[in-house]
Order: sequence, then structure tokens, then C-alpha cells
Amino acid sequence: MNQNLPQEVDRESLSQLSKEELVDIIIEQSKVIRELQKIIVELQLEVERLKANRDSDSKTSSKPPSSDILFKTENKQAPPSESNHPKRKPGGQPGHTGRTRKGFGKVDRYEILRPEDCVYCGQKAFGHEAVKVEKQSVAQLVERPIEIVEYQRYTCVCGCCGNVQTASWPQEIIPGQDLGVSLQAFLGWVNNYAHMPYEKQQEMLWELGQVDIGLGTLVATNERVTQAIEPSIIELSSWVKQTQPNIHVDETPWSVKGVKEWLWVVANSEFCLFTAADTRSRAELEAILGTQYQGVISSDDFSVYNGYPVFAQQKCLAHPRRHFKKLIQLPGLHNQAIGEVFVDLIDEAFKNYAQWFETLDSTSYNDWVNQFKSKLQQTLNQWIDKAGAKAGQLLRSLRDKASQWWYFLENPEVPPNNNQAERSLRLAVTKRKVSGGSRSMERFQHTANLLTVVQTCHPQDQSVIDFFVQALIAASNSHLSRPSLLPQY
Repeated sequence: MNQNLPQEVDRESLSQLSKEELVDIIIEQSKVIRELQKIIVELQLEVERLKANRDSDSKTSSKPPSSDILFKTENKQAPPSESNHPKRKPGGQPGHTGRTRKGFGKVDRYEILRPEDCVYCGQKAFGHEAVKVEKQSVAQLVERPIEIVEYQRYTCVCGCCGNVQTASWPQEIIPGQDLGVSLQAFLGWVNNYAHMPYEKQQEMLWELGQVDIGLGTLVATNERVTQAIEPSIIELSSWVKQTQPNIHVDETPWSVKGVKEWLWVVANSEFCLFTAADTRSRAELEAILGTQYQGVISSDDFSVYNGYPVFAQQKCLAHPRRHFKKLIQLPGLHNQAIGEVFVDLIDEAFKNYAQWFETLDSTSYNDWVNQFKSKLQQTLNQWIDKAGAKAGQLLRSLRDKASQWWYFLENPEVPPNNNQAERSLRLAVTKRKVSGGSRSMERFQHTANLLTVVQTCHPQDQSVIDFFVQALIAASNSHLSRPSLLPQY
């Protein structure tokens, strides 16, 4: 830029120049001034854009909520004045149904407490029948929740026929393994749901039963659980490729020895399948679901899902809402007005869908849909030709992909968001942050399989630990059927 500036001149030099030379200097300086003004405008826009990015959070962008930072002012402020609406107190709100107040639904042991010495006469002559009985159920940690059992298997001779027979090992143990099946299943749950490192698992075993276990045993236990559940994962993976009415799909990055890989999730209210993949490409999607899918896929607006042959798509409306929220803060013609009106429209859509989901009143919902579609079309027509580059891109997407953004209007059984997949990923993201990723693609897939069991058992009201137990027992006995992750209709 400095090379384009005219040379510095003083008053005496200018006075010696001709009129034509002075005009040339003025023209040259005018060009430089225009270029500098253009650069200033571009820099101002860049500064505003950077400020908006700096202030963006999970509500105005695709950043996860865990990345939000609340900034605190260094200046003390006066306490806010009391408003007409008092702040909600922390804890359970009115109408919240408790659990333990109504009991635990079972009692494992009864303990009768009788008076012993009379505080008046010191005798022990209390009657057998009680005049009053008070009951209280309490969940307690028993003294030794882990016990060491030595099984002695006898081989004996039948006194009738002389047959020499050996007793069978109980199902809760596997010959050659130091840990019982139930304890192995519990460690599988602790490792893949509680995200407890092996060192802390060692400390936990010592605290619960003074059991000293090496790291190698814990690693082998986790691998044993992984191998036991593999047939159930294969069964679920094959079943998912068959057409399901509605599935939710999403993906998140995963580090494997410092290289970015991808963890894909396919879920609905009854199952959750995680898959380890090298890329975020269409090939991975087709490997998971097949080259086409005859159900409805809910997803974000990532390009991989655009053009994938499906019966229908519902894109998550929370994503454009965040973009419109950010648009309000960006400089530009009509950006604030466009952002505000479309945030209100999307909020209205979420509100009315939630009302339908709660009441299932199709008549009221359909009446609102007819009004909303007309309002949406009018608003798009009003602003699409007036919008700048960023706003125009958002509005054209809502117009050109209307059947994907607004599919739920005609089919409310499909939600207007991708919450099912995003919530399913939270456990995996926590696992990734705690572990730092995986050391190989094989370990990555093992983690995906274990997370599949955890996230599928919960909506099916299955015990994760019981599932691991059944899988371990079936793996050691080919005559037993393996547990299934398929929904039971």
C-alpha cells in the first residue's frame, strides 16, 4: 500500500509546478484516498465480524454449550431491584414427583428393633406384641459389597452305578477368570458410562472389598466385555439398515493417536448405534444406512445429507435459529430486522409443536399450520430480495429446501429438531474429553460398541450391567442365546 502513495512534497516545491502537474498530483491523491476509504470500510466490517464471533455462544452458533464462557465484570454493581416476579428457588419445583419419599419398591432385608432394658425399672419384661410399629426403608452401603469366594469343585463317585462325575461351575463365574461375571459387568459400566480411569477403578475395588487388581486385568476385562457384546452390535447394525419410520443422524470428531476421525450416531427413541469412521463423507453414511433409505432422516444441514436418497428429511431448525441470532449482531443492510423476524418465526414453530406434542390436539395444530405457512411465505417474499449475502444465503436455504426444513408441519410425528442424536452424542463427547480419544481405530470401534449398549439399554429400560452379564455368560457358553439390543415391539 505504501508504494501507491505519492511522494512527499513541500509548499515551495508545489509553487514551482505548473497547473497541469498540480492537477495530476490531485488526481493521484484522490485515487489513493478512495482506495484507503475502501480499505477502512472493509476493516470496519472485519472488526464487527470478529466481535460477533468473539461474543458468539451455543445460542448464536453451532458451538456446544460446554464451550460457553460467562464473563464477569470487574466493577461491582448494585443488587438488582426486586421485580414483580420473584426468582425461582433452586431445587424441586411445586408439582415435582419425588422418588425416595414413596420408597424404593423393594426390601432386601428386615431388621426388627425391640426395646431392651426398661428405662424406668431396668427389667427386660417387654411383651411380644408391639403396641406401635414405625417403618423406615433406608438404602445403605453394606460392609463388604465385594467378597472373595473360593469355589471348590468336587468330583465324586455315584454309589449306585459307580459313575465318576464332576460338579458344574456356577454361571456367575467363568473358569480361569479372577473376576466374577457380575463384577466384570459392573466394571464395564463404570468404564464406559461413569468414565472412570483404570487407576480409579483400582482404588474403588480396594475401597469396596480390599481387592488388589492389576491394570492388565482391568484392561483385559474391558476387552472381554467388548468381545461379548459384538454379536449384539452386528445384529443392531443390520437391523438399522432396514427402513425405520424416523431416525436421527449426527457426527462428532474423535481423536485417534492425534488424527481426527469421526464418530457417527444413528438413533431414535428406542435405540442408539455408534459407528467409528475415518471420514465425514457420504461413503460413511451409505456404509451405515445403505445407498438409500426409505424412512425419514432428521439431521443438520451438513452437505453430506443433501441429496442422499431418502423418503423425506427433516433438518434441525435450531441451527438456522442460531444463525439468525448471530445475524442480528452482524453489520449489514436489514440484518437485524431479518434476524429478529425469523427468530420469532422459528420460536413460534417450536412453541406450537411442543404444544401439539403435549396435547396431541391435531385440529388446533392444523389450524395453526395453515396460518403459519402463509405467514412464512409472505415473510420470505418480503425480505429475500432485500437481504445481504449472509442473510440471503439463509433465506434461500429456507425457501429452496422448504420440504426439509418444514416437513414437521404436515407430519408432526417427526420433531423439528435433531435433539435425539445430539443428546445421544453427549455421553460420547464426555468420554472423549476424559479419555483424550483412542489409540487405534480398533479401540475406537470398541468404544463405539460399548457406548451403543449404554445408550440403547437406557431407553429400553434394560439394565446395562445385566446386559453385560448376559453377554459374558453367553460368550462362554455357546448353547445360550445372546442378549439383543433390538426394540421389543
